Formats: sequence, structure tokens, C-alpha cells
Amino acid sequence: MESSLVKDNPLLLPLNKEKTIYDGFITVQERDFRLRILLPPDGQVKRARLHCCWQLKHLLHGYEHIVKQRLQQSADLVSFILELKTVLEVGLKSRRECRSIPPPQYYSQLISEMETLGWGKLLFIDAEFRTLRLKAEDSSGRQHTLTVKLKSKHPAEAPECSADLPLPLAITWTPQSTLDQLHSQFLLLLESLTEFWDVLDEMDSQTWILEPEKPSRSDTMRRIAIGNNTSIKVEVDPRHPKMLPECCLLGAEHAVTPLRNKLNANMHLWNPDSSVLHNLRDVLEIEFPSPATHEKSSFSVECGICYSYRLEAAIPDQVCNDPRCGQPFHQACLYEWLRALPSSRQSFNIVFGECPYCSKPITVRMAAQKS
Repeated sequence: MESSLVKDNPLLLPLNKEKTIYDGFITVQERDFRLRILLPPDGQVKRARLHCCWQLKHLLHGYEHIVKQRLQQSADLVSFILELKTVLEVGLKSRRECRSIPPPQYYSQLISEMETLGWGKLLFIDAEFRTLRLKAEDSSGRQHTLTVKLKSKHPAEAPECSADLPLPLAITWTPQSTLDQLHSQFLLLLESLTEFWDVLDEMDSQTWILEPEKPSRSDTMRRIAIGNNTSIKVEVDPRHPKMLPECCLLGAEHAVTPLRNKLNANMHLWNPDSSVLHNLRDVLEIEFPSPATHEKSSFSVECGICYSYRLEAAIPDQVCNDPRCGQPFHQACLYEWLRALPSSRQSFNIVFGECPYCSKPITVRMAAQKS
């Protein structure tokens, strides 16, 4: 299959000896699009996963169900690539046909609205005068960006708006609406979220955040280091940021059980007038390690199987329960390791086996498949 694939598309090549990862470019109408195809260990094309560059994602928007269908029906990777090329050709053709040039009043209307809003708030505008990025600052001095995609019948037709927010961006629009009014609505929404961002900014500045590695303004979860291989995952509600968040303690049972008992026993002490971080300290009866007192390397312990800390987005969160061992592993690494041992047994999606380091009993669930 590989030689045929390379011959038909010299820009798509296998990255590993198992030939389960193909990377490169797919060329359609003299345009190259970056593409990575991940095959399962058995090489079945119907269970392959596609990773596309943003241009390819944009082009395939609306055709996802067709691509999935073609993936299911293709006998091998070569025939799927040919099918994908056909879908892309249709997509490119329809995109060109859909592009209509707005009437002259569209441009005069846009310039008039920008003059009212203020050109200083414009971060970017594309060559077609369709996509704008507007900047906004909330009362705490945080910088935000509102992306606006105007329709050719603007302002009669509502624009598409997007921003890095933890809540849906609900905008009220009428044919009389303007960009200035749109910007004002965005500012009001930002103000309603300042307390939520205050809560997360305090966590980010005073604790060691293990996940996400680079939090965005839309992220509502933080995984905070408590000690070596022990952490708490906190899910903050953007609408009620100071209420008791959803908490999940992670680590070896001997370390997590006392903390879980304290959390359950002290939950009634939660004070909505205090910050989430202050409440967590009181309820768990601990001091979180902070950047002022600890190095992050004390918590970034690498996986005992692959010897790396990050595996794609995952960190080693499966820990051996034996207090004398406590070795962490990535969920996927431990699952694959145990599954390969003849002494291990599997029940549904859980594998029971022995710790690769101390040989004490250890279990792991199969990692959830990413869609």
C-alpha cells in the first residue's frame, strides 16, 4: 500500500516503520494542503483519523459527513486520498461560485460605521473587507478580540461573530444595528465575565497549573498541583464563578483519600464571598505550592514508560497506589503496556495488571477516544 500511495501522491509519506502515520500534502487544483493521517494498529482505513491544516479544515467545512462516509467505504488509503481530492475539488469550485462582490453602498456603510466606532479599535481587516478583528479592553485591563465576518447584505443580514469566551457569544442584531453597537454588546458581556477571569487569574498567578498548558480565556478548567503526583482538577462555572466548583482529586489513593475526606467534611465551610483559591485552601486544609516557593519541575514528573511529560495534550495522571513507588504514567502508555502483558486481564474497558516498576497490582481504564 505504501509504495502505491507514495507513487500516487509523492507528498504524503509514512512517518513510522509500522506505516500507521502518514504526513505531507494533498495537491488539488495546484494548491497544496497539509494533511496527517493516523491509522489504527490494524491499518483499517475506516478507523483512520485526519489532522488537517486550517485552510483544509475551512475548505472541508460542511463536507465532514461526506469525508467520513468516503473513509468508511474506501478499501485502502490510496482510494481514500483520490476520494478526498474529489471532495476538495467540489469544495474549491463551490467556494469560488459563492463569492459575490458586495454593492458599493456596502463599503461606504462599513467606512461610516468604522469612523463612528473608531479606527483605533480595528486590529485587522482582510483584503475583501469581509472579516474584521476588533479589540476591546475590560475594566480589569484584559485585552480581548472580537472577530466579525460581515455578509454581503450588511447591515440587513447579521454578521458572524466569534471570540475567546467561556460562554456562547449571543449578539442581538437588527438591520439598523452598527459595529459600534456590536462592540458595546461585546463589552457588556466581557464585564459580566470579569469575576470569572479574576478567579482563574488568581489561580494562574499563585499556584502551579498542570493543565491546560497555555490557558485561553475560554478555558473553565484548571488542574492545580498539590504535591508530587497529586493534583486537583477544578471546573469553574462562568455564570457563578465563586460558588463551589466541580472538583476532582487525582493521584495515588493513599494521598488522595485524606484530601477527599476533608473536601467532603468541610464543604459546608465554602464562603461565596471569598475567592475560590482561598476556599480551596480552607476546605482541603492545605497550602498550594506556588511559583514563589516551588519549581514546576517538582510536579512535572515524566511518564515511567515513555519518559516524557506531555503526550500530545495528556500528562502522566495514572499513579501507582503503592506509597513506596508512586510512579506516574500516561493513561494511554499504561493501557498499552498492560494490554501487551500475557499476565494482565481485561474486563470491558479496564485492564488489571502489575505496575511496570514495583509489580504491585495496578488498573487503568482505556483512554476515551477523541472525536
